[in-house]
Amino acid sequence: YQRRVREAVVSTQSTGSSGINAEYGTITKMEMITKHCGMTYSGMGPDFRLLVRKARKIAQQYYLQFDEEIPVSQLVQRLANVMQEYTHSGGVRPFGVSLLVAGFDQDTPYLVQCDPSGAYFAWKATAMGKNHVNGKTFLEKRYNADLELEDAVHTAILTLKEGFEGR
Repeated sequence: YQRRVREAVVSTQSTGSSGINAEYGTITKMEMITKHCGMTYSGMGPDFRLLVRKARKIAQQYYLQFDEEIPVSQLVQRLANVMQEYTHSGGVRPFGVSLLVAGFDQDTPYLVQCDPSGAYFAWKATAMGKNHVNGKTFLEKRYNADLELEDAVHTAILTLKEGFEGR
């Protein structure tokens, strides 16, 4: 049995240069929120860390109330509401970060992008960050729901390479 990409979520990140004082591997742009859901970002790191804490708190509150993991769609909706509130609240600035939330609900993969405005969109495949246009164009050509998992990982790596080279 070969796993297909429609049964999985593949996520990659470029390590990039994080400064001369940072040890390799100490700064990551991906964080786990629950056992079945993780998040990555493009933008301001401190805003991301604050949203990770909020997302984990939302997930924990849901678990304490319902004794089950929060569905990815509800987590994204509640997190987007927090981000949207910051766009019109006095005394605070909007979050300077776009999020990509990936996870599973009953063997169904989810990939959702959440903008600083609080708007969120579901994707089959996407790229974000610097040079995301080249990545998205590349994925439009290469992505197929019938890809095997190994081929999807290879496509994700090639998409990173495309983002760096910008062909």
